[in-house]
Amino acid sequence: MFSFLRSPQAGRSSGSADTAEYYNEKEPGVVGEKADTALDSDLASDVNAGDLTFEEATAGGMGRHLGVFSCTLMIIGRIIGTGIFSTPSSILGSVGSVGASLMLWVAGLFLSFCGLFVWLELGTMFPRSGGEKVYLEAIYRRPKYLATVIFAANAIILGFSAGNCIVSAFPIPNSILVTAGHHPERWVVRGIAIGVIVFTTILHGFTPRLGVYVMNGLTLIKTFILTFIVVTDPHLNFHHAFAGSSHSSNDYATAMFKVIFTYAGWNGVNYVLNDVKNPVRTLKIAGPLGLGITSALYIFANIAYFAAVSKKDILKSGTTVASLFFRNVFGTQAQKALTAFVALRYTYHAARVNQELAKGGVPLPFGNRLWASNWPTQKAPLPGLIIHLIPSVIVIIAPPPQVAYPFILDVAGYPEQIINLFIILGLFYLRWAKPNLQRPFKGTSRRSCLSFISQLTKTDIVWLPFAFFFLAVDAFLLIAPFVRPANKVGDTPPLPYYLYCLIGIAVMVVGVLYWAVWQLVLPHVFKFRLVPRKETLGDGTVVTVFSKEKVE
Repeated sequence: MFSFLRSPQAGRSSGSADTAEYYNEKEPGVVGEKADTALDSDLASDVNAGDLTFEEATAGGMGRHLGVFSCTLMIIGRIIGTGIFSTPSSILGSVGSVGASLMLWVAGLFLSFCGLFVWLELGTMFPRSGGEKVYLEAIYRRPKYLATVIFAANAIILGFSAGNCIVSAFPIPNSILVTAGHHPERWVVRGIAIGVIVFTTILHGFTPRLGVYVMNGLTLIKTFILTFIVVTDPHLNFHHAFAGSSHSSNDYATAMFKVIFTYAGWNGVNYVLNDVKNPVRTLKIAGPLGLGITSALYIFANIAYFAAVSKKDILKSGTTVASLFFRNVFGTQAQKALTAFVALRYTYHAARVNQELAKGGVPLPFGNRLWASNWPTQKAPLPGLIIHLIPSVIVIIAPPPQVAYPFILDVAGYPEQIINLFIILGLFYLRWAKPNLQRPFKGTSRRSCLSFISQLTKTDIVWLPFAFFFLAVDAFLLIAPFVRPANKVGDTPPLPYYLYCLIGIAVMVVGVLYWAVWQLVLPHVFKFRLVPRKETLGDGTVVTVFSKEKVE
């Protein structure tokens, strides 16, 4: 389907200068060895992703305003959503025992760190907003735009899962209404869910700096709530911890998708690197620090859940296990207070991804100039937030909330694992075919939180055993869901247990078909050629647009 990077003999382009200028200007004081290496490397021209140079890709918007503190809180805030407060009951229901459930949480921690290492290496090689979109474009260059459009199909069609807004929305209104003494009617729940998403869209779209401050504050509150959970010391559920464990690989794969969803967010800074001060240095520090803090809280929070609430009550709790925990340990008033703080999460990263897709030329309704812009404030990508908002509202309204929550967790995870598979295979290819590419993240700097790993492995991060483990788990998660689960129906009856896998694959196929119609069918039928050109918008944002040139 894809072909890889151009050959090293393709010649030197502005990529070398871009890389050197990045080190000189964006990381003051780093001007010697790194800049010289970038300039002297004949392979540096091969690291440009898409049609835009580094300067063009990072132009526009508010500029670099996020430091280490904000980026660390961004990662913590993206990870600590409703997942840790809601999914433990569903995970326990899938695997059948407290011991097996805790093992999955530990496996999810290790898998997340392995993924973080991969994304740190790629993120410091390509320090631009967009995350996986940038890495796929840089690695899979032929057929041109195919990787971009496939990623766009997943990011836009399943946009509700990218920012987790919809998944955050359902359990929280239910908790609010139940603890207030009201029966949660379906349309009341949906109304609150839509209100939460619209509020975050307005907050980030019109007042981006205030949005950062508000989300940082909420992150600190949620961290405090998790710490509250961790320091309790009840004693249930640890006798015969593995009794009743499932023996079905499907059950463990489906549960693992929920664990992965709950840890999701460790790569959040990779999506907004255009807004980050000293992005390479900040990414090295904020990524490990944010994931490390959150992982410790997650493991101890699960131990606290299982210590404070009986297994039977957890299974009955549905998506409100944390609410039940607070009632058992701190009382009814604490149970009510919990629900006020966990519904809101960072959605800005999703808008940035949508904006980068539009800047790269992916054809969207009303023209990609609109969706690539920072209209109306010239500081924040409100159109990108709207792209994220639309599928979120659709999914809130369409399915019954009781089915939507676990199903969305599953359907969000499967196509992401397909993308991750191509990312990790691309990393192996770059290590083999392009060993001399500039790799700023080697862990050797004293400013890196992971310098000790470099000293142990004496190699570039990612240490290859971590990368191979990430690949093996990814392959398992793509295959195992098609094996019939122990209960024969999965965790989203009456929907077939394999349906979420098929939807994930279908989304990728839609991307392939969209690319084929755009790049092959329409030009062939109507006898024209697509000619890309670059335009600069009012705030300095550079966008790729296409014009049609008639051919005979």
